[in-house]
Amino acid sequence: MVQATSLPRNDTGIKAVIDILKQRFDERLQTGDSIREQHGHTTTYIVNQKPDAVVFPTSTAEVAEIVKTCATHDVPVIAFGTGTSLEGHVNAPAGGISVDMSQMNQILAVHAEDLDVVVQPGVTREQLNTYLRDQGLFFPIDPGANASLGGMTATRASGTNAVRYGTMKDNVIALEVVMADGEVIRTAQRAKKSSAGYDLTRLMVGSEGTLGLITEITLRLQGIPEAISSARCSFSTVDAACRAVMMTIQYGIPVARIELLDTLSVGAANNYSKLDLPDTPLLLLEFHGSDAGVAEQAETFGAIAEEFGGTDFAATTSTEERNKLWQARHDMYWATHQLRPGAKGISTDVCVPISRLAEAVSGAQDKAAELGLLAPIVGHVGDGNFHALPLIDMDNPDEVAAVEAFVAWLNEYAISLDGTCTGEHGIGQGKKPYLEMELGATTRYMAAVKAALDPQNILNPGKIVTRT
Repeated sequence: MVQATSLPRNDTGIKAVIDILKQRFDERLQTGDSIREQHGHTTTYIVNQKPDAVVFPTSTAEVAEIVKTCATHDVPVIAFGTGTSLEGHVNAPAGGISVDMSQMNQILAVHAEDLDVVVQPGVTREQLNTYLRDQGLFFPIDPGANASLGGMTATRASGTNAVRYGTMKDNVIALEVVMADGEVIRTAQRAKKSSAGYDLTRLMVGSEGTLGLITEITLRLQGIPEAISSARCSFSTVDAACRAVMMTIQYGIPVARIELLDTLSVGAANNYSKLDLPDTPLLLLEFHGSDAGVAEQAETFGAIAEEFGGTDFAATTSTEERNKLWQARHDMYWATHQLRPGAKGISTDVCVPISRLAEAVSGAQDKAAELGLLAPIVGHVGDGNFHALPLIDMDNPDEVAAVEAFVAWLNEYAISLDGTCTGEHGIGQGKKPYLEMELGATTRYMAAVKAALDPQNILNPGKIVTRT
């Protein structure tokens, strides 16, 4: 495992806070080793840094009470959703209290006529869409994992639908947030737009729990489309597939999803999901609209794909067939692990301008081969975002060193192409070294915002920026 930076601990304060919160929350405060380890980070090669206790609030008032207690004793507070983040976001480098939001899981209000919903942070994506289905509405952001909406907001999540519906920053209308001193604020009203002051909603979206703890979220909703069509098309090379993506976006086809699987990923999907796709790079697409509209969109894409040598093009409106394809895409993390049983997958992501996508993906494949890594690639390529998943033996220091070199190279390469070191995973601990490389002096202003809103540095310390 790769060691994460540790920060000074306040053992006296931590003990005092645990004693106070234990009296207040009783069995809803846990200090067992296994639950603490579960609430540290476990999905990358960064070492797990456990909190000292985990508490399960059920209301905003209880979250505020927890934060006030921690502020009084100068103890770190780390918000926890479902633990699916990928860059060490929930590690506790200075110890402290993990605030697990899973019991704050109520859907508070649906305003169907306004196309919005108010939820607590522990509501998951799948829970919300199941609840909304009978009303003809859905929430479109789909990162694959059944993440909590609070976590998705805190990490500015994205996913397969982002090319049409945007990311979390485009779909959060307002937030209720507990600030570092325990005060509760609302960042906006439910109006669809506002020019009222600083946009604190967008400041909190993607702040990874470093500026406040989100306790209520107002989200935009969409109507379930009249018709949905999915399509797939194979290509001889990743370069050809990426160029077809670029032409599709430039042509203005309102595609809802457009996903790339490289040859390794297609093979993994065939084995794991029992598919029979050609063993070449693949694009998966989805179109939303009227019956006539989705048919036209699929037909237009088919013509574009043909220009770039696309083969085995097939489109379907069958719910069963669509679900089978997209479930295979969502299962890619587990499917690719079967390419090398016993290995650990190290997921990393970058995002580049769509015009540089083919260059970036091909370059990533070449670099992985040069370093001797088995690294399948998938991507939400409609917006230039892709993921590499090197599969390595964590007990082999040479392989760990190779994947560290690959991740560093990929981040630097994406930045050199006018891209970003992360399209959706966020910064956490893992991407911190590349944020300053990407934004330079801007990170000093980020640190100044952090210092102003969290002067004690108790909110998820050690993440995104370094306090000076």
